[in-house]
Amino acid sequence: MSRIVEGIQEKIRERRYEFSRHAVDQSILRAITIAEFEEALLGKCELIEDYPDDKYGPACLVSGFTAAGRSLHAVMSYPGQGTVKVITLYEPNSAVWIDHRRRRGRGEQGE
Repeated sequence: MSRIVEGIQEKIRERRYEFSRHAVDQSILRAITIAEFEEALLGKCELIEDYPDDKYGPACLVSGFTAAGRSLHAVMSYPGQGTVKVITLYEPNSAVWIDHRRRRGRGEQGE
């Protein structure tokens, strides 16, 4: 497990995280509860993509599963001194993702 994921999990365990407005909106639209978010990211969570040079600050895409087997992705800020921010939260769409960790190529997405 990466140090980034370990840091994110530590913040989640300590309840030192916040949702962006976008993440709140998306979690409501997608019926993702706080309990599911915590369960997925505190379980076997893995780093899928890393965005160290993102224009809004270092961030990453992490993936995890709920106990019921629901796959969730969260784009998160890097864990810093304060809180970690959930930028967006969603269930991977099979039109974009081959499985929970591999994106389809542009031609495979019907573009």
